[in-house]
Amino acid sequence: MTYTKLRKIRNERNISAREMADLLGLKTEAAYYKKESGAIRFSIEEAKKIAQKLDMQIDEIFFADEVSCGDTDDPEAKSTGTGG
Repeated sequence: MTYTKLRKIRNERNISAREMADLLGLKTEAAYYKKESGAIRFSIEEAKKIAQKLDMQIDEIFFADEVSCGDTDDPEAKSTGTGG
C-alpha cells in the first residue's frame, strides 16, 4: 500500500521528507520514503504524530475513501454489493 494521499498532502503543505523523518525519529529521508511508499508500515504512534503535524484525523490521511465489497465480513454486502 502506498500512501499517495499522505504524499499529496505533505507536498501541498511544502513539508519535506526530512522534516517528516525528524518528526518520526528516523535517521534518514530514505527511511521515511520506505514508509510513505508502503515498503514498511507506519506504526499507530507514527500515524498519530503525522496526523497531529498535519492537523488532520488519522483516517483522513491513511484510509481509502472507498472500500470494496470484498473487504467486508457482511455476507449480504458481498452478495448484493450494497453493503447492507
